[in-house]
Amino acid sequence: MRVRKMSIGLLLMAPGILMAAAVSYTPESGTLPKVLNGWLLVFSEDFSRGAERWQPGDPQAWRILEDQGKPVYALVQQSQYEPPVRSPFNIALVKDLVVKDCVIEARMKSTTKEYGHRDMCVIFGYQDPSHFYYVHLAPAPDTDPHANSIFLVNGAPRVSIATRRNNGTAWKEDTYHTVRVIRDTETGAIQVFHDGGRDPILTAVDKTFSAGRVGVGSFDDTGNIAEFHVWGTTK
Repeated sequence: MRVRKMSIGLLLMAPGILMAAAVSYTPESGTLPKVLNGWLLVFSEDFSRGAERWQPGDPQAWRILEDQGKPVYALVQQSQYEPPVRSPFNIALVKDLVVKDCVIEARMKSTTKEYGHRDMCVIFGYQDPSHFYYVHLAPAPDTDPHANSIFLVNGAPRVSIATRRNNGTAWKEDTYHTVRVIRDTETGAIQVFHDGGRDPILTAVDKTFSAGRVGVGSFDDTGNIAEFHVWGTTK
């Protein structure tokens, strides 16, 4: 497993607002810390054992491949799945894991050609196909209501709930990016960090769903997942 220096933390400043505070670690042993921000490491995946712990919406669309000398979980084609309401078509969830407060970290690469909605997604708070949150990262500007934001799917077509957005998130060619989602269910705060940045690129405050399942995917593109780690409180 690739070892990286990561700086991450939480500091509650006011009701409904979650700010980042530095809590650094540099694991030298080749393993991730068992506890982060007081939350246990409850799931860690580098796909060296395949994808037996994952539940894809369409098994034909996902497969284990080798990329840059390591196994990855690859979304190789559009899923033959029609969501009940407008939301991502391509989703793979972790089996038997429900978390509440959490830090989710994914190393992801887009394998789709560049265009405004070129995306990869992180799923969390998942209740069922019509009720969940997802982070959608794409080059689209912050004026686009359907891309590069934090979305709520609540029995109706997805709605952006972000209170702060950056002006597009690029997917560099043949490059894995680190996406980190921090969620605090007591305040409703959600933060999204990109490639180790100290400031969130997306934020939201929402308490619609509490504990839920987590996973990865894309709205309608392809891409690879190299690692996926979750620290959090289980239901």
